[in-house]
Amino acid sequence: MTTFDFTPIGTIHSPFSEPAGTPIQAVYAEDVAGHVVVDPPYIEALDDLEGFDYLWLVYVFHNATGWSPHVTPFRDVTARGLFATRAPRRPNPIGFSLVRLISVDGARLEIRGIDVLDGTPLLDIKPFIPNFDLRMDARAGWMDAGRASLETADARFVNTQDKSDPETDAR
Repeated sequence: MTTFDFTPIGTIHSPFSEPAGTPIQAVYAEDVAGHVVVDPPYIEALDDLEGFDYLWLVYVFHNATGWSPHVTPFRDVTARGLFATRAPRRPNPIGFSLVRLISVDGARLEIRGIDVLDGTPLLDIKPFIPNFDLRMDARAGWMDAGRASLETADARFVNTQDKSDPETDAR
């Protein structure tokens, strides 16, 4: 099996210091201000980014440990297959968030709509392009059933169970 090593290109900063109370998706954090600081070798790669309204931030769930093949999502009460959720505890704990770009100032990106913990390692930045990223006719699996809404993380976000327990965190 091939393995990959990733080096963060910067750090995401947010007002959230612990999982409990952190929005479970960026859409529930539209007014939450944060910023990204890109490491010096990557600053030039920010050229031409200012013209985009939204960015995909790709990052590491740096506090997530272990994983389970089934998790109970925040917006559901039924255990689901991990890959049918956005749970942070995954075999490769990689996350992504769609955030609004407010400004670019050197190595610093001002953003809104951030839903991650302060100090989250940033792996990549990609521009949101509506013609590529928007699919209005897409089905959303079990989410289409209109489950109860939870907008912030609760105790299931924290790793308190062993990895074989299906009642674990999910997004």
